[in-house]
Amino acid sequence: MKLAIVGGGSTYTPELIDGFARLRDVLPLDEVHLVDPDAHRLDLVAGMARRMLARAGHPATVVATNDLVAGVSDADAVLVQLRVGGQATRNDDETWPHDEHCIGQETTGPGGFAKALRTVPVMLSIADVVRRHARPDAWIIDFTNPVGIVTRALLQDGHRAVGLCNVAIGFQRRFAATLGVPHEQVSLGHVGLNHLTWERSVTVDGVDVLPGLLSDRLDDLADEVELAPALLAQFGMVPSYYLRYYYAHDEVLAEQLREPSRASAVQAIENELLGLYADPSVDTKPEALERRGGAFYSEAAVELIAAMRGDGSVRVVNLRNDGVLPFLPDDHVIEVPARFDGATFVAEPVAALPDDIAGLIGAVTGYERLALDAAVHGGRDRVLRAMRAHPLVLQHDRAERLTDLLLAANARFLPWA
Repeated sequence: MKLAIVGGGSTYTPELIDGFARLRDVLPLDEVHLVDPDAHRLDLVAGMARRMLARAGHPATVVATNDLVAGVSDADAVLVQLRVGGQATRNDDETWPHDEHCIGQETTGPGGFAKALRTVPVMLSIADVVRRHARPDAWIIDFTNPVGIVTRALLQDGHRAVGLCNVAIGFQRRFAATLGVPHEQVSLGHVGLNHLTWERSVTVDGVDVLPGLLSDRLDDLADEVELAPALLAQFGMVPSYYLRYYYAHDEVLAEQLREPSRASAVQAIENELLGLYADPSVDTKPEALERRGGAFYSEAAVELIAAMRGDGSVRVVNLRNDGVLPFLPDDHVIEVPARFDGATFVAEPVAALPDDIAGLIGAVTGYERLALDAAVHGGRDRVLRAMRAHPLVLQHDRAERLTDLLLAANARFLPWA
């Protein structure tokens, strides 16, 4: 099996390699092709990947290239992990919204919108190359944020694509550790849009243990997602951490205004990691990689590809709605458990959602549809309309000013701006 990783020079990549080495019986790989335009980073990461596989006795060959066509040619699967503009643009996304009293975040709100505008055209260009040069049955696995919008862009353009996020697998692993059971025994009632999800059930051996967890460990669960215990108790479910940006917006904004951006912290960690990757004596995943983020990323990727190769398991993915959430358009992308049927992913049934949760999902869906339209077609009017539609913005004058800030900060990436 040949796997291509576009954005292979990412400091995340050794996390993937570690998973490939540990889970070789689940996913037998012959070739891993790392594709990246940054020759220096690519060289360091590829060297680290080769040493890790050699230490593990894994036979896969690691090929590093800046040639996208060569990297994806005859690939069985293509995993894409991009950050257009690097940590510098992430820092922008996390800061300029503060001028209008909005949170700065790279996947939601005004900053997440900016990332979508920069990313979608690049992803569609890459996907066209994959369509022409990878194997006819190859899938694109999108790990590029904002995953929901990017995955819908790919599907709308006719690509064989599925979106992947590590939020669900993170919850699964943590619930398993809390319960003291193997993670394979834990399944989640995970529902929503990417980075706008709730855990409605935690099932172990056919029994939903979430009510007991909410009763016995409410404060711990609330602390983990940094939300009020009363909110979780009222919902009877666990919102993802990303719901903080909605349910505790002003608190999060105050934190952001008094602390350095997450981008600045990540940049320091990346510099540390690249130094370690340059050391020929380092051949195991560094501890610093855990501080980089992306926990369980490798397990999520390996398990997803294994499911696509026929293991019959249910995995949480981003896929077309197709009636699963009846209040959303069929072509919208949702994040729910699904099973691969040999040709495509089929979502598991989802029970009706409470009105307040359905309402928030519907509002963000409206924004996402407008955001994708702006990313594909450009134009200030489209950007303004999408900006105003986001539930964290809404006010027209604020949306006007945020639109100007976004376009000014991203002019070099948006030829129409």
